[in-house]
Amino acid sequence: MIVGHFLKWLDTARVSERAAAASALARAYVQKELPFEDRCAAEAALTFLLDDPSAKVRQAMAEALSMSRHAPFQVVSVLAGDQPEVAASVIARSPLLTDADLIDHVASGSGATQSLIASRPIVSMAVSAAIAEVGEAEACLALLCNDGAEIAMLSFRRMAERHGDVAVVREALIADTRLPSDCRHMLLVKVGEALKRSPLVVALMGEARAERVLRDACVRASLTLIETTPSQEHAALIEHLRLRGDLTSGFLIRAIAHGKVDFFGAAMVALTDQGEARVRALLASGRDVALAALFRSAGLAAATHGVILVALKVWREVADGKRIAGAQEVSWLMLQRLGDTQAERDLASLLKAIHVDALRDNARRHALSIAASTDLRAA
Repeated sequence: MIVGHFLKWLDTARVSERAAAASALARAYVQKELPFEDRCAAEAALTFLLDDPSAKVRQAMAEALSMSRHAPFQVVSVLAGDQPEVAASVIARSPLLTDADLIDHVASGSGATQSLIASRPIVSMAVSAAIAEVGEAEACLALLCNDGAEIAMLSFRRMAERHGDVAVVREALIADTRLPSDCRHMLLVKVGEALKRSPLVVALMGEARAERVLRDACVRASLTLIETTPSQEHAALIEHLRLRGDLTSGFLIRAIAHGKVDFFGAAMVALTDQGEARVRALLASGRDVALAALFRSAGLAAATHGVILVALKVWREVADGKRIAGAQEVSWLMLQRLGDTQAERDLASLLKAIHVDALRDNARRHALSIAASTDLRAA
């Protein structure tokens, strides 16, 4: 009877009064303060209020029902599809919305709606995948900033592919420790491409030099990336590089000159029909003839075989504790191995560049070490 009077009263009540009454009725319903019959009548009244012409009334009801598991599902479902200011609290908080409901709202909703879903306290892998696949950049950023979101490796890749050009999304992706190594490389390349297109960079360097400098920077950054990439992710990174056309002989020579033997071995596995155990055994103790056969099956030019063998022998001695060496010494020894054919002269240019980079890196570290020791003495 009370609810009946309430429904009649709605015809003459002001918007503010209806909003307050709708909120009170919704709170009473979810707190289970009503007898069974009144509760059924209250549910009918709440359903009736979904047709109220004022968004303020529906918004008040949505806020009261948004966090309860005892709210009437049909009411919550309709409110979730209402205009944004009404739906926001339900979309962001309601425990009654299933993954399927949330995925539907991701697919059909605005960027603001997608961001609300991405910011929910718990976001399942399936919902994260939907946001990564169709969500706007702001929603993907909200997802990456949400510690309660479970994100699959494939979803990281989709966000990197779709929004890696957006600086804030790119930064959030790089800062996430879960990001796969091939995605990190993809973002490094996107940074290089963004810099290459920068009018300031082109004006300072010229287009051709800017492209060359940034390409070399991307290669060096890729080598640094290998250092922080777990060995179990090498295969994914190698496949990414191969598909991009970046897994070149030059890149592999750089890798072996810098002592990335495990990565080099994973590349040999990917480029040949040899098993991982077989390749690992060859790199650790294989004879030159067997190694040369491995390099040929990987598509490496004959001119590169000798310098790679030189590097492998040095790194074996380092691993056995018989020698101390770094990229500077190894690249120099690789240079000494070269003859005077055209192919070897081209290879010499690459090795000289690697050697000069190693010299500069060592000198820079030495200078920083001197400066740090001077600061300590002064303190």
